[in-house]
Amino acid sequence: MTTVKPQEWTYEDYLSLPEGGPLRYEVIDGELYMTPAPNLRHQEISWNLAVAFGSFLKERPIGKSFSAPCDVIFSHSPLQYVEPDLVYVSNARREILTEQNIQGVPDRVVEILSPATEKRDRRTKFSLYERFGVPEYWIVDPETETVQVFRLADGRYPAPLELRKGDVLESPNLPGLSIPLSDVFSS
Repeated sequence: MTTVKPQEWTYEDYLSLPEGGPLRYEVIDGELYMTPAPNLRHQEISWNLAVAFGSFLKERPIGKSFSAPCDVIFSHSPLQYVEPDLVYVSNARREILTEQNIQGVPDRVVEILSPATEKRDRRTKFSLYERFGVPEYWIVDPETETVQVFRLADGRYPAPLELRKGDVLESPNLPGLSIPLSDVFSS
């Protein structure tokens, strides 16, 4: 992971970065972060979660789910732009969906840890999501095959609900959602 801060980055600066390449970009508190593409294990877990969300939302069209790359912009000054691995926006918040990106606070953000992003996901993004009031933040750890579920309470994320591979992931914000973690972590 590389951090670049020659200036306070704007969304226009971000849009001028080269597309395609081996790096993903995010800007947090005006700093540009560049991260290599995730490994295949990360991608398998992301796919498994995306399929579970997609199947659930097809049966119950109560919102939309998006996989990276998908721009989420919390503010323009200073720029707060991230590309979470998965994002869920309920129909109640659909006004934040634009043709190009998500501009505002999604209902749920999911980050899948990798060696290059673990510190940022656990600290920098955790702080960003808490500060902007993301109601639910999931941290998925492929190494330990666990999921930490943080639910906002009084503007803070208290201790997380910690789930292991044999557990079933459910969410009070998505009644009826039931994801066996053995399916998420299967290869």
